[in-house]
Amino acid sequence: MNFYSEHAKVWVSVDVIIFGFDEGQLKILIGRRQMDPGRGQWSLYGGFVGTSESIDQAAERTLQELTGMQRLYMRQLGAFGAVDRDPGERVISIAYYALINVADYDEKLRAQYGLEWVDVNHVPQLYSDHNEMVAMALSKMRQKIKSEPISFRLLPPLFTLTQLQHLYEAVLGEEVDKRNFRKRIKDMDFIEKTELIDKTSSKRGAALFRFNRKAYKEDPNFKL
Repeated sequence: MNFYSEHAKVWVSVDVIIFGFDEGQLKILIGRRQMDPGRGQWSLYGGFVGTSESIDQAAERTLQELTGMQRLYMRQLGAFGAVDRDPGERVISIAYYALINVADYDEKLRAQYGLEWVDVNHVPQLYSDHNEMVAMALSKMRQKIKSEPISFRLLPPLFTLTQLQHLYEAVLGEEVDKRNFRKRIKDMDFIEKTELIDKTSSKRGAALFRFNRKAYKEDPNFKL
């Protein structure tokens, strides 16, 4: 039987906002659109959901194709379904945001897909409603970073407190009081000081820290 034949068909796609932290800036990956409509316009990376996959699977496939990495931090952002959002067809997009350590990202893949890292404060006009997706993802990150240690997804395994502070400032879009910040960090058992020293920033060097996953137990009282 032909079910739902009286209803018009709607396309479903996924779009992924990939955040990275590099040179003291919070950045996202964008590229030139390779298809019509909108060919050549700056765009997020995404694709249509296959008939044999869920939307989460489609997002995971898209992210793996783009980064070559698995088990990354990725969360669903929401649905975008304005009637006129895509001039080609009636398309509903489910947006996701993901966090990666830029140093782990294969530059060959970035070049292969023609992507660029751009500062979240200087994102150009993107295709359709992609700027709205980016703004919503950034707002969600600003909420999350205060209650969940997502910042460690953007940093190398070993980091200095200055790097951590700069990351928080980049995400929040404002300066953080250094003294209060470090005091709060030292009260967190899951941020562990190592015996290693980073001497790239100064001759004296700075202590390197790491995130202790075992010490972090989804503490509902955690708040920075």
